[in-house]
Amino acid sequence: MIQYLGDILRNYPTLAVFLTVGLGFLLGRVRIGSFSLGSVTAVLLVGVIVGQFEIPMSGPLKTVFFMMFLFSIGYSVGPEFFKSLRGTGLKQVLFAILMSMSCFAVTIAISYIMGYSKGETVGLFSGSQTCSSLIGVGSEAIMKLPIDQGIKDKEIAIIPVCYAVTYIFGTLGTVILLGNFGPKLLGGIEKVRQQAVELEKSLENDSWKSDPSKLNAHRGISFRAYRLTGDLFKGGRTVAEAETFLSSIGLHVYISRVQQGDKIYVPTPSDVLGPEDIAVICGPRKYMVKVGQHAGIEVENRELLTYPVGRLPVLVTSRDIIGQTVATLMASPLMRGISIRRIKRKGKEISVKSSRLLERNDMLTLIGNPETLTEAGRMIGHADPPTTASDLMFVGLAIFIGGFIGTLTVWVGGVPVSFGTSGGALLAGIVFGWLRSKRPTFGQIPSPALWIMNNLGLNVFIAVVGIEAAPSFVSGLQSVGWLLFVAGAVGTTIPLLFGLWLGNKVFKFNPAITLGCCAGTRTCTASLGAVQDAIGSTVPAIGYTITYAVSNILLVVWGMVTVMLV
Repeated sequence: MIQYLGDILRNYPTLAVFLTVGLGFLLGRVRIGSFSLGSVTAVLLVGVIVGQFEIPMSGPLKTVFFMMFLFSIGYSVGPEFFKSLRGTGLKQVLFAILMSMSCFAVTIAISYIMGYSKGETVGLFSGSQTCSSLIGVGSEAIMKLPIDQGIKDKEIAIIPVCYAVTYIFGTLGTVILLGNFGPKLLGGIEKVRQQAVELEKSLENDSWKSDPSKLNAHRGISFRAYRLTGDLFKGGRTVAEAETFLSSIGLHVYISRVQQGDKIYVPTPSDVLGPEDIAVICGPRKYMVKVGQHAGIEVENRELLTYPVGRLPVLVTSRDIIGQTVATLMASPLMRGISIRRIKRKGKEISVKSSRLLERNDMLTLIGNPETLTEAGRMIGHADPPTTASDLMFVGLAIFIGGFIGTLTVWVGGVPVSFGTSGGALLAGIVFGWLRSKRPTFGQIPSPALWIMNNLGLNVFIAVVGIEAAPSFVSGLQSVGWLLFVAGAVGTTIPLLFGLWLGNKVFKFNPAITLGCCAGTRTCTASLGAVQDAIGSTVPAIGYTITYAVSNILLVVWGMVTVMLV
């Protein structure tokens, strides 16, 4: 049975990936007390087990999903990333420099203590710090050494073996240390979660609003049914007269539906309403709380209140609207039956005041009659209707542009410096996510789609890493011994503990940022996913982005220095 399963998985490698992801998520749900592996760690472990069948993996598969994950992360945190540059950005650069130095120093110390050769040290460094680019850089540096070609070949051949042996703990150990023990070392998981929530609020990142299991208790616009027995409608009033009177006393509302006997209809401004009628009056909640004293008695009328209401975000771009007050805009005939639910300016929600001057690129959320919303949107600027569809043109071109930029290499003192296609995808996500927040007329990616890109992208990547590394991990242990695995574990653990202390005690980062900085400096994307999963927040990605970019460069430099020193 086992042999038959192995044959199936070898013939159909995609099935091995889905099996690994499915079993990994199942194992990740298992809790023993307060401890659980989490989906990322579990997927990696299952991948190592499934990979014992020596399953061939398609080269582009891992990269495609990895880039998709990194782009989604960048897209999610883009606006907050640029805000953080004004505050903790430079500190994060310094953090990355100091922590990458500790990674280098610990590796060199282990190499001298254990007596490792140049090739073994490069493999140890690249695997324990999960920086695969060091394999190529280290091999190239060894090739340039003035030594016998046979020695060069031997040293270069041992690098990937040592990498495979140390990479498993380099990834898995980092995931467990940061995802499970990191929050506990920084004050406890609940404290870290709370501080992440507080930071989200300070960055105007109300991520709970995108959670489909939660809704905002405050409804900016209200729709209420009244029996028109108030003084306003004694003797009868036209709809226009009633709305004008209410507006004159500061209650900017409108009448959207009327029931007269058994007849329910949408009234015109000239229709006359009286005490026997029931009407739906709608508008901002702050006005609606005072309407009843003029209109009459509020009633429950499900049939009258059951009708579709449109919601349309509109970007202010019209020259005729820019510089107007909200009150002037609302006085326009096209705005009858429409309310402004919220105004967002530069990504931040501001109060809807009648005297508020509208600026270019303000985002207004309009609520009202679906038939009139479209015309109102054209008058104001550019409509951005809510949708369940993703802008795949935006996604595809953004990742291509970022990846293309990432392939460009700059040589600094003989050292190749580049972001790589993965780093480019992350950079593209940050930039295009920020652009989307500034001008939300393109690049729509609904939250459920972003969740799929994030979670499926990361876990398919991790599954392939585990499956690919499994055979060489076992053979590598037989070749170089278990002691190298222990050395790699030490090389992974000490810099991580130093980084947690550094971020918490020296730089005094928010704990979620400290965890993200440690994951970024270690260039271990899997650990970022584990941390986010553990604390239920994307805030750690703010600390990950800058440190990831800096460390990708610095670790390559340290790899060159390693070959010269050992």
